[in-house]
Amino acid sequence: MATNSRITPEQLRSRYWFDNPEHPGTTALCIERYLNQGITLDELVGGKPIIGICQSGSDLTPCNRHHIELVKRVKDGIRAAGGVPFEFPLHPIHENVRRPTAALDRNLAYLGLVEVLHGYPLDGVVLTTGCDKTTPASLMAAATVNIPAIVLSGGPMLNGWRGAERVGSGTIIWELRKRLAAGDIDYAEFLARATDSAPSVGHCNTMGTASTMNSLAEALGMSLPGSAMIPAPYKERAMVAYQTGERIVEMVWDDLRPSDVLTREAFDNAIVTCSALGGSSNAPIHINAIARHIGVELTNDDWQRLGHEVPLLANVMPAGAYLSEEFHRAGGVPAVMSELLGAGKLHGDVLTVNGRTLADNLAGRGIQDPAVICRYAEPLVDHAGFLNLKGNLFDSALMKTSVISSDFRARFLSDPDDPNAFESKVVVFDGSEDYHARIDDPALGIDDRTILVMRGAGPVGHPGGAEVVNMQPPEALIRAGTESLPCLGDGRQSGTSGSPSILNAAPEAATGGGLALLEDGDRLRIDLGRREVRLLVDDAELAARRERLEAEGGYRYPAHQTPWQEIQRSMVEPLDRGMTLTPATKYRDVARVSPPRDNH
Repeated sequence: MATNSRITPEQLRSRYWFDNPEHPGTTALCIERYLNQGITLDELVGGKPIIGICQSGSDLTPCNRHHIELVKRVKDGIRAAGGVPFEFPLHPIHENVRRPTAALDRNLAYLGLVEVLHGYPLDGVVLTTGCDKTTPASLMAAATVNIPAIVLSGGPMLNGWRGAERVGSGTIIWELRKRLAAGDIDYAEFLARATDSAPSVGHCNTMGTASTMNSLAEALGMSLPGSAMIPAPYKERAMVAYQTGERIVEMVWDDLRPSDVLTREAFDNAIVTCSALGGSSNAPIHINAIARHIGVELTNDDWQRLGHEVPLLANVMPAGAYLSEEFHRAGGVPAVMSELLGAGKLHGDVLTVNGRTLADNLAGRGIQDPAVICRYAEPLVDHAGFLNLKGNLFDSALMKTSVISSDFRARFLSDPDDPNAFESKVVVFDGSEDYHARIDDPALGIDDRTILVMRGAGPVGHPGGAEVVNMQPPEALIRAGTESLPCLGDGRQSGTSGSPSILNAAPEAATGGGLALLEDGDRLRIDLGRREVRLLVDDAELAARRERLEAEGGYRYPAHQTPWQEIQRSMVEPLDRGMTLTPATKYRDVARVSPPRDNH
């Protein structure tokens, strides 16, 4: 036990279940069945912290599956520090395979984890994370229940290679789709080259949503320093698992809770760090959700205000050239944050889960390879954060500026008489099925200036918010040399995509958003300087379109397929609000504010 303990064994939350003389019958019922698995009575009633390990690894979640082995070291660390480990499962969330989208499972996993953390005799919890949604789901639940919690990432895969070429998770898929469409490769080569990107256990080796969210868990102070991006197969990954197990026991004695770490200043740090990493366009959704559950109100305006002018420092795909192994060896998240702290862009006095301040943790954590992590004064891109675009079609939509390529900028944003702006006609698709069915139809008249619009892809419309906005052009255009077009939509796109799409438009078409009023051939003006997207149709015509749509019963989207789809659709908030459940954000610090009632 730590010598500076803030609580005593009598104050452990688990005593309410396991050592409560005022209710001997209930206590006996709680204890007796745990003994039949070999746990001793002294472990349960001897004043040891009971530590939950939220197991996100399973056969259905391959990115996290190695946690099945890693938690053995977590348990060793917990026992060495005087705690008793209890492993339990998280609802599986696998980004690539889950249909209609893994985003449906984020809130479902959150709800299940809240019930476990609130209703079972746990004094603290280790959150095992990796694949995209496992990290926010776990942190949202920890924020709600507010018992001591610490994040253990499973780490990214090793670099993928094909000969001397780096092959990055996800990013290579988007490139290979174009090569397949152009006829440069066949289906067999497409699959063979795609599998080169997954050479080992671990999550995406690019700075996609998985690496971004685990990096931001560290930036928030919820992981041990330097732990987020250790590659999954490295020996240091098992070492930090052990250290995480040790630390959570100390956190229980120190009564160090998520509310002590997840402060407004910590979220500011996460926004700034995300920009410097070239982080995923899904990050604002998840970070805003975590913030709302802890009681900090973030908006997409905050992401633009704090993050847009931050430079890109991590030369990692999709915004850069390298992959996770090089990034870790170059210093990882601490090296990036050290540069940001030195530039005065971070709050160094925030508390982290190891009990030290961020500034203390970053001392001596410099860049080891400036080709992979750039100096603040010599960045890859000067302004790397998100723009929060508004207009007469939506209240908020994000554009990731670190992935605006020189080709895209030259084609659309370089008119000397109208800099950083362009006007083009739109072709509109209602969901991914419609896109796949019609994208190659010559009758659509898609040319090299067309804006492709995806609607019906949001939290209600899809449901869940599908990663379908990064649409590739028709095959005929690709063969003619146009490999990308501007894309806009009320859904999401993969964090591994390098497309500078306009994403996460809110409100979505399914809930009355302006995208529901768009028609093929309409013209949009996109002005990045003014942070604005406008449909070039007068207000009277828009009003008439809305009246016709409402008379037809509103924008139509697919029927519910499962009970959870109906439940989530009935209470989910828009993407700019974090896609949280309306009732859920009312519940905070529930372990202390509202302890669970007796069950006997």
